[in-house]
Amino acid sequence: MYYYLDDDSLVFPHPAQVKDSGILAIGGKLYVSSLKIAYAFGVFPWYNHRSEPVIWWCPQPRYVIFPSKVRVTKSMRSYFNQGKFSVTYNQCFDQVLDFCKKITRKGEPGTWINNDIIQSYTELYNEGLAQSVEVWEGDKLVGGLYGVVLGKIFFGESMFSLKPNASKFGFITLARKLEEEGFYCIDCQIYNTHLESLGGEFISGENFLALLRTNRKNLILDPSFTF
Repeated sequence: MYYYLDDDSLVFPHPAQVKDSGILAIGGKLYVSSLKIAYAFGVFPWYNHRSEPVIWWCPQPRYVIFPSKVRVTKSMRSYFNQGKFSVTYNQCFDQVLDFCKKITRKGEPGTWINNDIIQSYTELYNEGLAQSVEVWEGDKLVGGLYGVVLGKIFFGESMFSLKPNASKFGFITLARKLEEEGFYCIDCQIYNTHLESLGGEFISGENFLALLRTNRKNLILDPSFTF
């Protein structure tokens, strides 16, 4: 049995109670206030289908990349040496989100990004809690990614590429920036081969939740929202 939320619920089960599937709860709404708290505790929303209820996930073990350990292959080093692309931050969040929504991926029939996601994460962006990374070839946007930033953790959400390795270029550039700023990790949420090629690794649920506890010490959270 899963924990079901009604539309007005501001109460989640504790992440330590997550099922082996990685699903913590089902239902509810993507209120910005609830998203802030959810991410602070390592919980993120995902849709199996745009028309279905939101599913709240907290997979354990967790797939992460530590900024200092981001992997730069020989082929990718040539992109940086040649200045193949340029990178900006938070210049066109809406376009990055739209590309992440529309770009089809191998083996996937569609995207989980729906209008609720777009509205809620745009609100997070307007509050400075969601950020985008844009990758340019000249004046053309050819790749990017977006995620949520709370404290010293970047919670990655989605990325896209219109040119080979464009999203990797953006991700590596972001990781280097986060390392300089003392970020603990990039939360990749779940495994895929693309993230593995960038240095992704699993850490235990216990270690991830401990990292989140350290990160929450400097966050101001809504006291009405509980786990």
